[in-house]
Amino acid sequence: MPRPDSHWLQQQWYRVSVWHLGLLPVAALFWLLSGLRRLFYKLGLLHSHELAVPVIVVGNISVGGTGKTPLVIWLVDWLKQQGLRPGIISRGFGGNANASLPVDAKSNPLIVGDEPVLLARRTQCPVWVGRNRVAAGRALLTAHPDCNVLISDDGLQHYALLRDVEIAVVDGSRGFGNGWLLPAGPLRELPARLKTVDAVVSNGGKSLAGTLAMQLKSIGFHNVLEPTKTATAADFSGLRLHAVAGIGNPQCFFEQLRSMGLDFESQAYPDHHAFQPADLQIADAEAILMTEKDAVKCMAFAQPHWWYLQVDAEVDEILGQRILQKLRNLGRI
Repeated sequence: MPRPDSHWLQQQWYRVSVWHLGLLPVAALFWLLSGLRRLFYKLGLLHSHELAVPVIVVGNISVGGTGKTPLVIWLVDWLKQQGLRPGIISRGFGGNANASLPVDAKSNPLIVGDEPVLLARRTQCPVWVGRNRVAAGRALLTAHPDCNVLISDDGLQHYALLRDVEIAVVDGSRGFGNGWLLPAGPLRELPARLKTVDAVVSNGGKSLAGTLAMQLKSIGFHNVLEPTKTATAADFSGLRLHAVAGIGNPQCFFEQLRSMGLDFESQAYPDHHAFQPADLQIADAEAILMTEKDAVKCMAFAQPHWWYLQVDAEVDEILGQRILQKLRNLGRI
């Protein structure tokens, strides 16, 4: 079980207190080093690499879950509807792969990461992971030469990979926390960075000025052991429920369940938590509810009373139109 204070630091990023002052020099150093790194790429002192097909980066400027994965799934479906053949590359956070590796629905999330496995399951398109996204992209294109557009899941700060379109996802409810850079706050880059991207997508809450709206819609529950078996929130009425979440913003998942009228005990784990059977041995639980991202890590030892909630992104279609228009203007499609 995680320590009770496993999310303490993340909670502190959304407030300001005296202890933050001690972290300001470290945050200033982080700002200096990250700024110099980006400048070196801009000046060509560090080299960026172009791939043979257009690259769309979906990332964020803050640490923690903002909804990138549902947006990538939506974007893949939208691009397919336009007749394109997308592939996905990812760092594979939560996994331990160093070299570039292909990912499918049966891949081990402990090796390739939980989000890439989820993306492979949901999109049915080529997915590759690797610490070096340029190498991962080249490997994917070699294995799938019919692919004509790549989506980089995360990687807004991975400047070694040239990109044609940048999309930043922000949490419409939590915003930018206390507005400070790591480690004093949740930010990887300052909010001014958003002025340089092609689109800012606000997930949930109140849409920020100049952003495109995205909402996560609950589709229904699937059984972790038998994913084709489905259930509705009403099917859990009167049962003793326990909800677990090992994602960047676990409270978002719990609030989603409560909005469906469910009453449950909850347990939050760190993002990308490697679930073990012991984590889910909850004696009095008649049903255990989890996110789809967590479910891919639990399928190898799933029990019949474990369920995951599938969610889909609802996005302003102006986003897709803006992407296609820019790629056409660049002569990339």
